[in-house]
Amino acid sequence: MLSLLSEKVQQFIHQHANDDERELVLKYKEVDGVPLARIAEQIAGRRKAKDKLPTFYSTSGILYPPSLNLEQSSSEQTAAFKTRIIEEESIGKETAVDLTGGFGVDVYFLSRIFRKVEYIEPDESLLQIVQHNHKTLRGYNISHHHTKAENFLESSWKADLVFIDPSRRNKGQKVFKLSDCEPDVTALYKNIFEKTEHLLIKTSPLLDIQQALRELPTVYKVYVLSVANECKELLFLCKRMVHGEPEIVTVNILSTHIERFSFTKVQEQQAAVDYSSPLAYLYEPNTSLLKAGAFRIVGSSYGLSKIDVSTHLYTSAEYRSDFPGRIFQVEALVKNDPKVIQTYFPEGKANVMTRNYPLSAEELKKKAKLKDGGNKFLIGFSGPKEKFLAVARRVLV
Repeated sequence: MLSLLSEKVQQFIHQHANDDERELVLKYKEVDGVPLARIAEQIAGRRKAKDKLPTFYSTSGILYPPSLNLEQSSSEQTAAFKTRIIEEESIGKETAVDLTGGFGVDVYFLSRIFRKVEYIEPDESLLQIVQHNHKTLRGYNISHHHTKAENFLESSWKADLVFIDPSRRNKGQKVFKLSDCEPDVTALYKNIFEKTEHLLIKTSPLLDIQQALRELPTVYKVYVLSVANECKELLFLCKRMVHGEPEIVTVNILSTHIERFSFTKVQEQQAAVDYSSPLAYLYEPNTSLLKAGAFRIVGSSYGLSKIDVSTHLYTSAEYRSDFPGRIFQVEALVKNDPKVIQTYFPEGKANVMTRNYPLSAEELKKKAKLKDGGNKFLIGFSGPKEKFLAVARRVLV
């Protein structure tokens, strides 16, 4: 591992940061005694970290793990949001324990607000990489333990927060249960709450939220976390003793601000819904809202009408700038006729999207003889009795 930190190897990694690592492996056998395959892994890892982990990327001497570990790790944006949760919930900041350490991004950000953090990881080679990185990043309050979560829970300790990020046993599953993950947090639940008052569980956004709530008896809040409108994580904040229905918090981290909306399942079920044909503005909820199932309450909360039960687009005659999602101003409703459509897109370019529409966006684009691009949108969607094609412009808040 230390051989990767030699001056010649590090210089080679930076010099070839933008090169195809597969071609480098064919061109060079080794650098300073280190096989090119290992160096290529570092080049690829550093490239992936550039946007996802800018602090790691910009710090000299950081080592990167195999690509799967890097892909499964939190981004800096989502890791930082977890510290925001701790602050908002007034959780004590003496000790935090991460039972599934991985590449150590969450642990590193937790170490910024906790006095002491325990990192648990059964993969010794990964632990050594992470231990080196934490030292390089001056995470001196992090202790590293080469063991399994189950074994560490058998030792004597207490913490203000326990964090766990179970992974799917069957990587091919699209929808899964927490009991199908490793470690099985449902089996460890009782033991964990003998050690702490607060448990924060991170899962893939593919997890079925309602299924997870049936498996976890003391969930206080569920966070559906997106970055740039791409759903990244589900976070389940559990307390030792909690009663009542959990609050579902949808979060979309954008470059300029954070879109946030909270509701409960009962509020969603009881929300009144108005329906309308498209008016002056169309509203598309962000991915967190859609994942959370806020289909009724988001319309009633913002005074919007829904296009149809299964068409998750909303509309209004007046502009609502605070809506958590994309907003479009309708220029015209047009017939599904290429000649008519092209009069609105003289350059032959459009951003085409469909929602609950017979054609996919690609099919509609092909039928309308349009190419990707331009400033305007062609949006296909269905109402209760008819199909609509709207020519619209994005309204930027």
